[in-house]
Amino acid sequence: MTSLARRRLLAACALSACGLARVPAARAASDNKATVALVMKSLGDPFVVSMIEGARNYQRHYASQLDLTTHGTLADNDVAGQARIVESLIDAKTNAIVIAPADSKALLPVAAKAIAAGIIVIAIDNPFDEGAQEAANVTIPFVGPDSRRGARLVGAYLGSKLAADDEVGIIEGPTNDRNVQQRTLGFREAMSAAGMRIVDTDGGDWTLTSGKAIALQMLYEHPAIRGLMCANDNMAMGAIDAVRISGKKGRVLVTGYNNIEAVQPMLDDGRLLATVEQFGARQAVFGVDVAVKALLERRRQRDLSPYMETPVQLVTKGQAKAFRFGAS
Repeated sequence: MTSLARRRLLAACALSACGLARVPAARAASDNKATVALVMKSLGDPFVVSMIEGARNYQRHYASQLDLTTHGTLADNDVAGQARIVESLIDAKTNAIVIAPADSKALLPVAAKAIAAGIIVIAIDNPFDEGAQEAANVTIPFVGPDSRRGARLVGAYLGSKLAADDEVGIIEGPTNDRNVQQRTLGFREAMSAAGMRIVDTDGGDWTLTSGKAIALQMLYEHPAIRGLMCANDNMAMGAIDAVRISGKKGRVLVTGYNNIEAVQPMLDDGRLLATVEQFGARQAVFGVDVAVKALLERRRQRDLSPYMETPVQLVTKGQAKAFRFGAS
């Protein structure tokens, strides 16, 4: 997205300061409740669970005038599953869809179909591909963080713990995911600035199993590796296990992304060097709120701001719990 298109929601903004829609003040599109659907990736992913709970908590405050349904898939990369969900929501004449797309390009056609049917569509967590949007002549607002910036933060911290010319590896998620592309770019920029050498990059599927398998292969092929940067915490946990199996605990530093609850003890005991908090619950709340505001104000899809940036924060030892959603 261009800088001119961005409206920034900075980390210091409390939820009340971000102008959340006061749903009880007015009816949405008609005398009936506004119907908003949250479409997520794998329901088994703790980060996804936190996003869903944040949206549900928002809905509880405005239950008299907002119907929120939540949907997800069995796997993070189940593009067909998400497409089927969106098709069913089009048939149900849902007022708005807030979606974390599993694929930034492949899901654009069904999202454009929803928009053509008069449904407001908002992306969270992962933006739709800009080129695909232009080709379809649609603009789908993205409410979420700057993944490149988050990756630079954690990468710079790793760089501060290593020596110039040390070898590092990158464990990505699915390479067709725009978030993955941005995180990898941020990792590379941080490593270049710190004088590290990236000796291997490979794409997993967001799971612990894939992170472990990739890390084991990297550690075997590049025994001098000193750091592994992982695109999410699930894969980082797999990489940590691979480091243990390889007998390199304490010699290979691992970083993650998302600050899920499961990595808190790993941060505390040093198995995980650092992760990134991207406030998933808030993303979901903000995304649903943008949809609700659009319905209240009877705004059209093309009238919505294309980018609303949410915060990212580096999390290191002793900090994990402080960044949980709702913590003071």
